[in-house]
Amino acid sequence: MRKPEREKVSVVRDQAPLRADARRNRDRILKVAVQHFATRGIDTSLEEIAKAAQVGSGTLYRHFPTREALLAAALRSSQDKLLSGAETARQLPHPGKALQTWLQYLQGYLRTFNGLPAPVLVAIKEQASPLAVSCQQLISTTEEFLAQAQQAGQASDRVTASDLVLGALATAWIADHVDALGSSIEALDALLAYGYLERGGDPRRQSG
Repeated sequence: MRKPEREKVSVVRDQAPLRADARRNRDRILKVAVQHFATRGIDTSLEEIAKAAQVGSGTLYRHFPTREALLAAALRSSQDKLLSGAETARQLPHPGKALQTWLQYLQGYLRTFNGLPAPVLVAIKEQASPLAVSCQQLISTTEEFLAQAQQAGQASDRVTASDLVLGALATAWIADHVDALGSSIEALDALLAYGYLERGGDPRRQSG
C-alpha cells in the first residue's frame, strides 16, 4: 500500500528546485511527450519519447517514474483550459446552460489524447493513480453544476455526476470512430446533453 503513495508524490517533483540542465531535460521530455501523445495516442513508446528528446530512458524515468506520471504532466495545459472553462460556465445565468457548457469543456478535455478515457477511468477507481486528484476534481465540478441545474428544475433528479462523467468518457472513447459508425461528435454531444427522449421525462411515468 505504501508504494502507490510514493509514486503519487513523485509526480510533483517539478516543485523542487532542479539544476538548469535537469530542468532543460525535463522540459524537453515533456514537450516531446505532448507531441507523441497527440499524434500517436497515450500508448506511444516511452523509449521513443526519450530518444526524440535526446535523453536516455533512465533520465525520462527519473523525472516521470510511470507513464501515468508523464501523462498527468502532459495534461496540465489542457487542465488549465478546463478550469478556465469551468469559470466561464459559472458566469452563465442559467444553470442548465452552465451544465451543458461545462460538459462541452469536459468532453473536449477527455479528447485531448487518443486513448485518454481508459487511464481516466482507472484513476477514478484507483486513488493511487497520478491522475486521481484531477479526475476527482472532474466529478466534483460536474456535481456542482448538476446540483445547481437540478435545483433550478433544469436537470433530472435521477442523474448523478458520475453518470455524466461516465457518459463523457464513453463519447470521448468512441470519438475517433464515429464517422465509420455513421454518427458524429455533435450527435454524441447532444445525446449526453439532452438524452434520447424528445420531451425528456421518465418513460415509466408516461405509461398507464
